[in-house]
Amino acid sequence: MSHLLDEKLRAQKRGEPRGIPSICSAHPAVLDCALQEFRPVLIEATCNQVNQFGGYTGMTPADFHHFVQQKAEDARFPVDELILGGDHLGPSPWQALPEREAMANAVDLVKSYARAGFTKLHIDCSMRLGGDDPGKPLEVEVSAKRTAMLIRAAEKTVKDSSNLRYVIGSEVPIPGGAHEHESGVQVTMPSSARETLDSTQIALQKIGCGKAWEKVIALVVQPGVEFGSDFVLDYDPEKATGLAIFSESQPVIYEAHSTDYQKPLALKNLVRDHFAILKVGPALTYAYREALFALAMMEAELFNEGERSNLIQVIEETMLQEPKYWQGYYQGSMGEVAFQRKYSLSDRIRYYWNFPLVKQAVTRLMNNWAGREIPPSLASQYLPDIEIGTWSEQKQHSAGVFIREKIRLVLEAYYQACG
Repeated sequence: MSHLLDEKLRAQKRGEPRGIPSICSAHPAVLDCALQEFRPVLIEATCNQVNQFGGYTGMTPADFHHFVQQKAEDARFPVDELILGGDHLGPSPWQALPEREAMANAVDLVKSYARAGFTKLHIDCSMRLGGDDPGKPLEVEVSAKRTAMLIRAAEKTVKDSSNLRYVIGSEVPIPGGAHEHESGVQVTMPSSARETLDSTQIALQKIGCGKAWEKVIALVVQPGVEFGSDFVLDYDPEKATGLAIFSESQPVIYEAHSTDYQKPLALKNLVRDHFAILKVGPALTYAYREALFALAMMEAELFNEGERSNLIQVIEETMLQEPKYWQGYYQGSMGEVAFQRKYSLSDRIRYYWNFPLVKQAVTRLMNNWAGREIPPSLASQYLPDIEIGTWSEQKQHSAGVFIREKIRLVLEAYYQACG
């Protein structure tokens, strides 16, 4: 399975701009689209989303593996072109605990991912734990030591660890986008990248796990991209020139996080500059949200008031009743925050699709459109980026087609950039 990642690495070292999108989402519509429209597919789960205690999805790594495998079978997707990855695996969910307890949980986390069949593991031990000096950045050597400990745990968990591949490093934006508007971010210095690589290799050797270094295929660095509620920082190749040159002398490629909403040319430039693994998540569920909102708005044009799902209103009421997934992420006046709840690029709505009343509203919306084609004039008004054909053809689409096409357009830009 992971030989697919090796192919990207070898291609990059031959000077070929090849890469792979990393789909960081558990939403069924996103996964269905990816598995039915593209190959190969790399799907990742994060430490907070899926862990040995269930995470916020309620799924363990074994549960998530089964969930994705079932979707792959339904889509008749070839298993040898599917890679499952774990993102930010480490002590992040337990930062408040002392090192001994936090790292014990982190070891169990990594073991559970490896045991479940995940073959791409991003090990992230960049955060301070209870007992670490809160006034100082965590020393690279300490992070490397903890990273090595987790890699060793993965290696010893499975009988045949030859398919495991590791990503290290963590100079990345906040998962899910920044909380406040930023005018710029600091691109990782090549010297910092070298220090991370060297320290991790030495740490692995010290604990007798030196051979695992050959399976470290990628380094997470900050290329200068970021997004937040109402902004996107575009990739500037000039600022990352040093990183691009440094990578050419190293045995690894780069993994870029928070590439959501980057323009197609920026994605291509990232892959050209050896950021061969492109993470995308909120942009995919944002596209799903756009499609459902458009369907709800069209529903208001064609259905009587008593028949409508009132999806947008139901979501707003649910988010107000259960604010924990958006409070602290949106700032401004009451009106500005209300706008962000609906239209923020951070897409905190993605946490609410499984709430019972929201699920009921989505079901009613889709039932209303079941067997009813959307007139091209409405499609042109509410989903103008979807190809509807010429007016003379009077081409019509179902609601499901529109949803899939919105998601597919996002993924298509990534796959084209990755060659």
